[in-house]
Amino acid sequence: MMKIDHSETRKEKYRNQKLNDDLIKRLARIEGQIRGIQRMIQGDLPCDDILNQIIAVQSALRAVSTRLLDNRIKSCIMESINSGNLEEIDELIGTIKRMMR
Repeated sequence: MMKIDHSETRKEKYRNQKLNDDLIKRLARIEGQIRGIQRMIQGDLPCDDILNQIIAVQSALRAVSTRLLDNRIKSCIMESINSGNLEEIDELIGTIKRMMR
């Protein structure tokens, strides 16, 4: 796995360990679903079966995104508003726009 250097752009994280553990668990499940889709393709299963699994993965990823977005608004954004830093709001709006594409 490739390591990404975030030392220059790293912001303080506002996730607690319980949320991190939940997200990691969800992502591990999604990773298993992806491997299952690969096996389905290798096994030449019907397209509809494969597409249904892809839809399930997309839904699971949206759930992870929603949890992260919820946490970001309730922690980072609230703190930024309280401190008068409105740049975080613009960044959040950009993130939401990218999520909606």
